[in-house]
Amino acid sequence: MRAVLQRVTQASCTVDGNITGEIGTGFLVLLGIEDADTVDDLEWLAQKIANMRVFEDENGLMNKALADVGGNILLISQFTLFAATKKGNRPGFTRAAKPDVAIPLYEKMIEQLASLTGKNIQTGIFGADMKIALLNDGPVTILIDTKNKE
Repeated sequence: MRAVLQRVTQASCTVDGNITGEIGTGFLVLLGIEDADTVDDLEWLAQKIANMRVFEDENGLMNKALADVGGNILLISQFTLFAATKKGNRPGFTRAAKPDVAIPLYEKMIEQLASLTGKNIQTGIFGADMKIALLNDGPVTILIDTKNKE
């Protein structure tokens, strides 16, 4: 499981002209799921996201977590995070989980993040053609891969 975590001052997802999720201060999280991912990966990643200290304190240091700043999460499914680009110029996506595996894990991630943050998690629509707008703050962008826990 991979997540691209972006600290934002605002972010939104639009599908067919309708906003499906939007936040102010918080994290835009692009989530990629592969067939090898487990609930253990999901729980570890959710903890990382909820507790990542990348918001500035009164001294300008990245010491505050999402809860410390009252932030929210916009979670977007993103199978292209598992693009294979080694050969040729057209990426392959064979490592990305198929919907029958990915959708339940994505939905479980929404539940897990809501439980950890005590907030309603904003989302896109799995598999839809989504338009994401964001104002990256910093910019702060962090890649987290559950296969690199140690």
